[in-house]
Amino acid sequence: MNNNPQIIARLREQIPTFECVEGCHDCCGPVTTSSDEMARLPVKSDSEHDAALKEFNCVHLGQSGCEVYNERPLICRLFGTTPNMPCPNDRRPEKMVEPKVERQVHHFIANTRQVLV
Repeated sequence: MNNNPQIIARLREQIPTFECVEGCHDCCGPVTTSSDEMARLPVKSDSEHDAALKEFNCVHLGQSGCEVYNERPLICRLFGTTPNMPCPNDRRPEKMVEPKVERQVHHFIANTRQVLV
């Protein structure tokens, strides 16, 4: 039985949020994510993926920012919440992610099949 959806939900709950600089997408390059997380995102065509990669962007980055913000992968949620992945605009949550949770996210990433977003 695949318990990845429960793990993803538990980790998501433990990653704090913060307000980004409007219009910023400095963290929105191509990333890898688990197949379970990818299944929650809209399917994009090969040409859309190619165009995004050519610009070194995420395929889900639109004119107004992230088009899948509420379903963004764990790695995207981690940006700006840990000193290891700081926001380039010095934004951060009131309380940074716990180091244990950060390690759990990286462990999950390292131990699940990853696909390019």
